[in-house]
Amino acid sequence: MAAITALPKLRPALAWTRINLFSSVTNTLTTLIVLYVLYRLVGGLLDWLVIDAVWDAPNMRACHAAGSGACWAFIREKWRFILFGRYPFEEQWRPALATILLFALTGLSFVPNLWRRELVYVWIAGVVVSLVLMFGGVPGLARVPTDLWSGLPLTLILALFSMILGFPLAVLLALGRRSNLLVIRLICTAAIEFMRGVPLISMLYTASLMLPIFLPPGVTVDKTLRALIGITLFLAAYQAEDVRGGLQAIARGQYEAADALGLGYWLKMRKVILPQAITVVIPPLVSNLIGNFKNTSLVSIISLYDLLEDAKQSLVDPNWRGLTAEAYVFVCVIYFAVCYSMSQYSQWLERRLNRGKRR
Repeated sequence: MAAITALPKLRPALAWTRINLFSSVTNTLTTLIVLYVLYRLVGGLLDWLVIDAVWDAPNMRACHAAGSGACWAFIREKWRFILFGRYPFEEQWRPALATILLFALTGLSFVPNLWRRELVYVWIAGVVVSLVLMFGGVPGLARVPTDLWSGLPLTLILALFSMILGFPLAVLLALGRRSNLLVIRLICTAAIEFMRGVPLISMLYTASLMLPIFLPPGVTVDKTLRALIGITLFLAAYQAEDVRGGLQAIARGQYEAADALGLGYWLKMRKVILPQAITVVIPPLVSNLIGNFKNTSLVSIISLYDLLEDAKQSLVDPNWRGLTAEAYVFVCVIYFAVCYSMSQYSQWLERRLNRGKRR
């Protein structure tokens, strides 16, 4: 009886398969060829990743002697260095706890029912605790300079803090570019076009190498902070154009209705216009955030050791030299997990916010 009941559920899938994959001789041959190629690729990849992989070995030579697959013993040996880099080994529980805390805060922010003022206070407290864990300098925690911050915590801090600081700046730049005041409009337009027209590498070089030249003698700015400023400005310029596109997509009647209610400029923008505009441009905004998370790998050019750079440095060890594929696969999984989660959440949020507008 259960098998008979399941048949109607299979019929749509079988019909779709017949129509889209086996509707003609050409489609059938193409489908079979693609399936064969996928079988060869996936089968070989599975053999290398799992079946023929070596999970325990003292060095690279022992790995190659034990099997022809991936040498995951390298990751077992170097995972702490790849994730936390030059941070003092005995203190690495601190960046680990800070990373977990920041991921937890981000996860809480993904829940619309928690979008209340209290969440801002939770974020402030979480950020303060994370920075205290990273910096130290309080009773019980040794001080660790930012020069020793590296790996996943540094990547996450640069990406997350630039997102937090960059989005409000992007909104102000977008509003300024549409302002009726000529001076404000010209300043915001010039800032956006300049930052969008310069590669991020140039921004990082400027923030790291040129900024100290213009500071008074004896005044220094932390290198990590300089990188954060450069990444924030770069992200804000791109997001400003996304927000401006959303503002232009809002019907003129929405502005007129807010004016008819007697709302001031800032209240009108905060309560009526910006919520609608941001909803419209969620896909490009999240696309920029994903790109920003990956762009943090460029900080290696100013001698900051992010997650990708730590993976490269782990290969310097003579006992494990040459295992580039394993190192990059490990890092790739981390980047993919974060970026894919952001992408899926943005699609879910877009569907949720546009639920009442569907036809």
